[in-house]
Amino acid sequence: MPASAPPPQPQPRTVVVPVYDGVDLLDLAGPLEVFTAADRVAGGGQYSLLVVAPAPGAIHTFTGVSLNVDSSFGAVPSEFDTLLVPGGAQIGAAGRVEPVIDPSVVAAVRDLAPRARRVASVCTGGHVLAAAGLLDGRRATTHWATAPRLRDDHPTVSVDADPVFLRDGNVWTSAGLTSGIDLALALVADDVGDDVARAVARWLVVFLRRPGGQAQYSVALTREAAAPGPVRELQAWMHEHLDEDLSVPALAARMSMSVRHFSRVFAREAGCSPAEYVAAVRLESARRHLEQDGQPLRVVARTCGYGSVDALRRAFRASGTTATRHRAQFATAAPAGPFGTGHPPPAPRPEESTHA
Repeated sequence: MPASAPPPQPQPRTVVVPVYDGVDLLDLAGPLEVFTAADRVAGGGQYSLLVVAPAPGAIHTFTGVSLNVDSSFGAVPSEFDTLLVPGGAQIGAAGRVEPVIDPSVVAAVRDLAPRARRVASVCTGGHVLAAAGLLDGRRATTHWATAPRLRDDHPTVSVDADPVFLRDGNVWTSAGLTSGIDLALALVADDVGDDVARAVARWLVVFLRRPGGQAQYSVALTREAAAPGPVRELQAWMHEHLDEDLSVPALAARMSMSVRHFSRVFAREAGCSPAEYVAAVRLESARRHLEQDGQPLRVVARTCGYGSVDALRRAFRASGTTATRHRAQFATAAPAGPFGTGHPPPAPRPEESTHA
């Protein structure tokens, strides 16, 4: 009886990355490093990378480095796995950084997308996907600075400027620059498993797969920066003294101002009321404690100035989640892999019931 033929070897997943003048180098290099490392960690045969341009030759990146690209859009196979569109930038009117939305690239992406199993974008690459009609009726994210333009230019797209990355069906979008690494790690985990993604993250020395739902930036970046002076100094002091009395009267007294005058000056300088700023900073600090250590809720509440676990719980509920759910979703564990054994996130404390 003749021997049966060996099973066919699976074909590598081809990742096609279109580039163009103005492409951001980190948007391109970050994901490519992730896929290359994943292929090595998994023993080879997992990914094949194809960088293509409108025509073979030099591509001038936004950072000023030129890339020599060997293949054009016409070299893309009839079917492939992933279309990954990096963002590009150019200097527009009044020195503003604007996304590159080249009509020829948009047309090429529109043509290539139906041939791919999934489509993804990094940073302002989301504008290219939207211009190609690939985000109509979908949730999507992009760099926070260009999210308003994406929302205005494409009202049929549900733009969420907060997450690091979003998945809607077979379309993935990510925020700015380094979030392309987070996106690529999530794609690798989806393809070949969490163990490979963890090993890649450790090899690249990056945060292990920032969850897509985490915010792109901190309170210190989302709130308007006060001009150098007493209000900015007060903001810095507040960040370091969350467990103290940060009521408006106490802060006004610290500034040697009346409550009314202080509230007016702070709002003008910081773009929000003192109470709103304190609430945002305390919640961000509580989130960070829940993500990074195993302290019980009563300790987190005291450290962040809530005074009681109930007050902490109310703050999280007002933000649309619970303290326990946030810890379960975002707690950082030391990743396992070929470089060492990880440790699971701490088990919930007794006071951290499902109602926390």
